[in-house]
Amino acid sequence: MTGPTRWTAAQVAGLAPDASSLAAARRLARPGPWSDTGSTDVLVWGKCQGSGKTPYQVSIDLTGPAFRCSCPSRKLPCKHGLALLLLWVDGSGSVADAAEAAGFAQEWAAERSARAGAKAADDAARPTRTP
Repeated sequence: MTGPTRWTAAQVAGLAPDASSLAAARRLARPGPWSDTGSTDVLVWGKCQGSGKTPYQVSIDLTGPAFRCSCPSRKLPCKHGLALLLLWVDGSGSVADAAEAAGFAQEWAAERSARAGAKAADDAARPTRTP
């Protein structure tokens, strides 16, 4: 399987909400804190061990892009999402291509798809106004 075209580090940096988030992401963009990473044509995912007992679950939809992380940060994308993308773009194999996404990433993607479908159906059911 050939994976999606990898982005550049500059493209990832352009998604950062601020300089401090990008700096923190660069410090996390190494294999050490990450486990269960992978990517498909549309999703990148992994678990990042923070200071707590349970690793943060990070999922990224490359088509949006859209981000989900179980960390408490209010920034989007958070440092974990940016760091995972930086690991993915470096192409070193830390985030390997996979045939199927991890369960938590699949679940998030399915929820996003269902919400988008419901919104499209709702929009289609609304009468259009004519001037």
